[in-house]
Amino acid sequence: MTPILKLKGHNEKKEIEFELRYLRSLSVKQRFALMRRKTKEMVNLLERSGYRRAFEIIKRA
Repeated sequence: MTPILKLKGHNEKKEIEFELRYLRSLSVKQRFALMRRKTKEMVNLLERSGYRRAFEIIKRA
């Protein structure tokens, strides 16, 4: 289960410390899995928003 940070007000320093502590608690394998999952999530979000993958450049002879 992912820990949740609860603050009464906005505190960027505590948010960053919390995020780094969480990432350090993960193994390398878990970090890469998280990175791949978030990348897929961003690609899907971009495609749903109308941004498609770039076209390949074709050289003409």
